[in-house]
Amino acid sequence: MTRLEAHHMNTYAASQRVDPLAALRPLRSATWAATVSVIAQRTVLKSIRSPQLLLTSAVTSATFIVLFRYIFGGSIQMGTLAYVDFLIPGMVMTSVIFTGISSSIGVAEDLAGGFNDRLRSLPAPRLAILAGRAIGDTAIVTWSVAVTAAMGYAVGFRVHGSFGEAMLAFALCVVFGVAFVWVFITVGLVAGTAQAAQGMSMLAYPLVFISSAYIRIDTLPDWMEVIARYQPITLMCNAVRSLVVGDPQRIGLSHTTTYWTLLALGAAAALILVFAPLAVRAFDRTS
Repeated sequence: MTRLEAHHMNTYAASQRVDPLAALRPLRSATWAATVSVIAQRTVLKSIRSPQLLLTSAVTSATFIVLFRYIFGGSIQMGTLAYVDFLIPGMVMTSVIFTGISSSIGVAEDLAGGFNDRLRSLPAPRLAILAGRAIGDTAIVTWSVAVTAAMGYAVGFRVHGSFGEAMLAFALCVVFGVAFVWVFITVGLVAGTAQAAQGMSMLAYPLVFISSAYIRIDTLPDWMEVIARYQPITLMCNAVRSLVVGDPQRIGLSHTTTYWTLLALGAAAALILVFAPLAVRAFDRTS
């Protein structure tokens, strides 16, 4: 037998060799998808069966809308743009954070109640468990965004951009919801108890107010303006507001809508890339 013939025979034998992991790959994929689906459904159903959590986030958003629209709005001037049209995009974006706080509380409750210990006995990928939680919480956030937008329309907000831009702004809020949900999942796992998770999540409130969510940041003190200008909430509010207003210059922004949209998407991706691995690590440590 020549070397060439031997080479061809070895190649054929290698091609016929059965990969011992090949049969497990579809099972792994099914397990991953099934885990994500089950955990996401459980998260949504748990929220539906605890309507007080949904009511709390809706009341919080409604309270802020009324306060800023009718109490503070009369003293805040935005040039040719009505303050309500400046305010509501920021309110819709920050409703993502107000609703996301319940995510950290829910994660901490599952941890304290032993739910994670039960999951440990199952062949469920850790990332799939947390991804299912994130998808379920994002569904709740999406509902909150829609409710807040409807409240804004009821108090006089109107979209100045196109319908397509309005839908893109809504989609951006959902994307931002995904990013902040991972942040709050991490907080819940680190906190360990519902009370601690709620307290730690409240630290997000200063970031909401030191941003462009409710005011133009050029009215802030110089040192505070620096913080507000480059933090994720400001970038996201600028993107959403640019889309629904239709002209970034009307809200004092010097760049294009595309610029702010890409910058905001980059900030959302950065949050996910940082906090998703941290959440997985925290989950492993608590299991």
